[in-house]
Amino acid sequence: MGEANGADAVNAVDSASSPGARLRPRAERARQVADVLRQRITADAFAGGVLPDERVLGQSLGAGRNVVREALGLLRDEGLITRRRGIGTRVTAPKLGHGLDRLTGLAETLTAYGTVTNEVRAAHVVPHAPRDVTERLCLPEGGEAVCLERLRSLDGTPLSVDTSWLTPDVGRPLLDRDLIHRDVFDLIEEVTGTPLGSADVTVHAVAADGDTARLLGIGEGAVLFAIERLTRLADGRPVDAETLRVRADRMMLRTRLHRGPSSPNP
Repeated sequence: MGEANGADAVNAVDSASSPGARLRPRAERARQVADVLRQRITADAFAGGVLPDERVLGQSLGAGRNVVREALGLLRDEGLITRRRGIGTRVTAPKLGHGLDRLTGLAETLTAYGTVTNEVRAAHVVPHAPRDVTERLCLPEGGEAVCLERLRSLDGTPLSVDTSWLTPDVGRPLLDRDLIHRDVFDLIEEVTGTPLGSADVTVHAVAADGDTARLLGIGEGAVLFAIERLTRLADGRPVDAETLRVRADRMMLRTRLHRGPSSPNP
């Protein structure tokens, strides 16, 4: 977001010349300033990841210095920036964008940012899969399914814990494939000889449990994206039911939506 647009967004609620704006709680104004700064950070608007000082930010945003300081504190608490006396305010690490407008695996997206590695933590046939799994995959109740769990890292930094349940005819051949270096979507298309068609995706915000926090190198209770995805082949048959727990401090989910006639919920 450009400087002028950012200032307009904040000036609308925090203009120093507006007596009404001064009546708004400072916490509310700080939240709105933080929103503008977050957008600038995710747009890589600060050269070298270094933010201007509070005075300069306040001038560009039309906000008071105390409001800016509180906004920066919010972004620091999110893990988006660090603040050190004598060094200044810096972006901790750029967030990695994962689009939701195309069916791609997480690894397909992350390869644009660095080297993706997978630690295979589970890869086996479960004789009696959980009921919710068999229902989602349209398998017989109490039937078998293949379970895969992998820890995804980018340039050595853990990013997600991915658990996949696959139909036996698709999952069994995958157990003999390269699960460390290959994306599951690629492997599914390879073993079936059929392209993937579509997926239903649901995203939740959840707190990291102790085991997930340990694997991802974050604090217990840290915010994660829990992405549930049911992927189908081109003929509509469900073959892969996944749950991805993704670090929200390192990833952002984005898409472009178009206005049009509403469609019924699936």
